[in-house]
This record gives sequence, C-alpha cells and structure tokens, in this order.
Amino acid sequence: MNAKFILLILNGLTQSSILFVLGSGLTLAFGLMRVINLSHGAFYLLGGYIGYSVVKATDNWLLALIAGGLSIALLGFIFERVMFSRVRGSDLPETLLTVALSMVIVDQTLVYWPRNPVTLDIPSYLSPPIELLGITYPGFRFIMMGVGIAIALSLWWILFKTKLGAAVRAGVDDRETVSALGVNITVIYSAVFVFSAFLGGIAGVLGGSYLQLNPGSDAMILTLSLVVVIFGGLGSLKGAVASSIILGQIMSFGLAYAPQYSYFLIFVPLAIVLSIRPQGLLGRKI
Repeated sequence: MNAKFILLILNGLTQSSILFVLGSGLTLAFGLMRVINLSHGAFYLLGGYIGYSVVKATDNWLLALIAGGLSIALLGFIFERVMFSRVRGSDLPETLLTVALSMVIVDQTLVYWPRNPVTLDIPSYLSPPIELLGITYPGFRFIMMGVGIAIALSLWWILFKTKLGAAVRAGVDDRETVSALGVNITVIYSAVFVFSAFLGGIAGVLGGSYLQLNPGSDAMILTLSLVVVIFGGLGSLKGAVASSIILGQIMSFGLAYAPQYSYFLIFVPLAIVLSIRPQGLLGRKI
C-alpha cells in the first residue's frame, strides 16, 4: 500500500478525533436544549490557550488537557447559571448571549496571549516515533486518536447505560413528562451545557497540539463544528462520529491534493447529504 496514502489516512483519523470532540459537545447541547451554542468556537480557542499556558509553565501536556477542559467547564457553568438560564426557551436572546460571550472571550485572548499563531509543545516521551505499515508516525497522534475514542465510548456509556443518560434522552423527546416524574430538568440542562463546554476546551487543547491556535480563529472553528453537527444529524451522537470520520479524511486528502480548496471541500458532502436527507446522515426530523 502506498506510504503517502497510509499517512493521509492516519492524518485524517487524527483530525477526525479533534472534529468529533469538538462537534460532540455542540450536538450534545443541541440534542437536549435545542440551542446552537455560538460561543463553542471561542470555548475551543480559550481552552487551547489555557492549555498552552499550562504546558509552557509545567511542561505537562496531560495537565494542560485537564486544565483546558475543566477551565472551560467552569466558565460554562458560570455563564449558564448567571445568564443563560434566565433566557432559556427564548431563541433570540439565547443566541445573542452566546454571540456576546464569544466576542468577550476572543477579545480577552488577544489581550493575554500572543497575537501570532502558537502550538502546544509535546513532550518527547509522549511522542515516540512508531513504525506502522512502512511509515514512521508520531506516537502522540495515536494518543489523540485514543482520546477521541475514549470520549466517544464515554458519551455512549453515559447516554445509553446510566440513569442520567436515560433522563437526557427522555428530556429530548418529552420534557414535560420527565419533569412530572420528578426529574429536575433544569439540573440536567446545566449538566449538559457544562459538559459540552468541557468538550470544547478539550478539543482546543487537542487542536492546538496538532495544528495551531490562531487569534480570532473561533469563527472558522465554530463553522467546522456546525458542519460536523449538521452533516451528521442534529443531536445524533452516531452522526457526529460518522461525519467526523468522513470530514477528517476529506480535510486530510484535500490539504494534500488541493490545499487552496481544502476548507471549502468539506461543504460539498454537506450540500449533497442535505439535499437528500435534510435531517443529516443519522439525524431525526425535528
């Protein structure tokens, strides 16, 4: 098998892992709350920058991953409790609040972090060269794939094997009945929003380790996450997995063979799928 082809496949899987972690947080929030969090790209960016600072200070990438995720989860909790919960159910105020939060976060990243693109340093012990099918590939990228797989399995277990997951899935279909059964749907909302923010922060650290963190790139990141969610199907975890894998490969091969069009190529399958299935690959009609 051609070495370049294998390399592009592996690069695509690495990018798929980042796209899944990024998109799964957004699709999880939409699945229950029916809200597209337009500050998700800013969560990614801030989580990445926090991870960058932790790596610079401690040279501990795993600590940076945890710090990036937990910091954004805390921010998401404060935002959801103090402001977002007050306008829940009102589509326009919800949207405007997330846009406002995004603007504030992006402005603060310009104040506290370098304006030039940065990348998280990966300790050598986390990235040994691995020989696979005739090519040498950085071991760290397999760790990134492992993080994506671990998060996917964790989400599946939580949603389909726990009482919390049952409450979340029931809340999607019939919120009033769930509330009548004594389940505090408000707490469920908060937990889902916070976990969605946590995944955004984790994705930022992963993305900043594989690619770069660029000031003001939150809009592009948000667009990518929306493509993952819409292509796979709004609120569908399986759809997020499928769309991430497909889009990751398109981005990898696009960068290799048509770099000037690589970003725009991801919209081609989106347009095709939506023309056939408006609800996305594995989504349900809303």
